Amino acid sequence: MFSFLGDLGSFIMTPLYWITSLLLSGFHSLFGSLLGPGSGWAWVLSIIGLTVVIRAALIPLFVKQIKSSRNMQLLQPKVKELQKKYGHDRERLAQETMALYKETGTNPFASCLPILLQMPIFLALFRLIDNAAKGTAKGVLTEEQVHQLQNATIFGARIADSFTKANGNVNVQVLAAVLVVAMTATTFLTQRQLMSKNMPADAMTGQYAQQQKMLLYVLPVVFAVGGIAFPIGVLFYWTTSNLWTMGQQFYVIRNNPAPGTPAAKAKQDRDAEKRRRKGLPDPATAIEPAGGATTTQTSTAPEPPKRQQPKKQSRSQRKKQSPPAARPGSGTSSAGDAGTGDSDESEQGRDSA
Repeated sequence: MFSFLGDLGSFIMTPLYWITSLLLSGFHSLFGSLLGPGSGWAWVLSIIGLTVVIRAALIPLFVKQIKSSRNMQLLQPKVKELQKKYGHDRERLAQETMALYKETGTNPFASCLPILLQMPIFLALFRLIDNAAKGTAKGVLTEEQVHQLQNATIFGARIADSFTKANGNVNVQVLAAVLVVAMTATTFLTQRQLMSKNMPADAMTGQYAQQQKMLLYVLPVVFAVGGIAFPIGVLFYWTTSNLWTMGQQFYVIRNNPAPGTPAAKAKQDRDAEKRRRKGLPDPATAIEPAGGATTTQTSTAPEPPKRQQPKKQSRSQRKKQSPPAARPGSGTSSAGDAGTGDSDESEQGRDSA
């Protein structure tokens, strides 16, 4: 049984050894040519370059994590309603909650994916540096590179040593302690940043909030306790990864915060201040027309004056205003005038009627 598990672990980890060592060796060729192949800074920068590549590859998973975390926050009022309705039936409550998650496309475990997928890389790098400290090569690292990594120092401390394996070297203990504190602090601040700025008030209570609070305090303790056994090179990896997470999360919270959160309110205030500096109208100022729809007040050009329509006149009034037309012959004219008079009188009678 143990032999099978060992073979399975070797089957999973061997490709990771090759990938990790390939990236580490490639960055070392770059920085080693600038700083010297045996320089501790060349190896530290190589580890940081490895971290950046891995975290960049995990950006799609980080996006899924943010979306899932946001959905979990926004679903908390509905989850509370289900808890009130099915609180007496734990099985039915679990079924209805999972149905709600499935309906909204929310994966409650997506928030753990980035850290879970980093763990194999973390273990591969840990084994690479730990074996290099013993003079053993793994992956594509050559014997010469292993020897350089084994003896590379920074601030007087070998990056292959750990706090528990300092052998009385104060430089190793001090540097390892500083990095453990940095790793723990960045882990705490990253989780704290998420809870204080990008969680609505409804999500601050309930089971999900309790899980977040537990992670807020448990994860730093786990890293602090385990960090004293990590080689200094691995501590650089994890601290750099935490700093990447903080920056990535800060960008998302600042530019695309969850609705109803302090971060969303801060973004509205910043946008309003930008519009004020540019002299643009505030879209929040709106006019509500009679129909009930809200529209934004905008400045428009004045409408041209409407053309005044002439008053309605009778035929006799129009003929009095227009000059009489020339008629041939006086007899015809007098007859026409008489006829016209008769018609005018009849029209005036109709108008008076």
